[in-house]
Amino acid sequence: MDVSLQEMKPGDTARVVGFAKGERDYRQRLLAMGLTPGAVFSVTRVAPLGDPVEISVRNFTLTLRKDEAAILKAVRA
Repeated sequence: MDVSLQEMKPGDTARVVGFAKGERDYRQRLLAMGLTPGAVFSVTRVAPLGDPVEISVRNFTLTLRKDEAAILKAVRA
């Protein structure tokens, strides 16, 4: 079952399964930051209005905006 980053709450964990069609440059940037298929990440914080979302992946913290995170496909781990 696919889950979007916007649906997740702090403490939730998921695994990257791929990327939706989107900007190729941004998709490559996410890959370079460690969000490769199979990578497990957890949500650490969500801003009061839901944007941005802070995640922990591969021992570092990454903050993504809603529209940037929309291309990320994940399943709950």
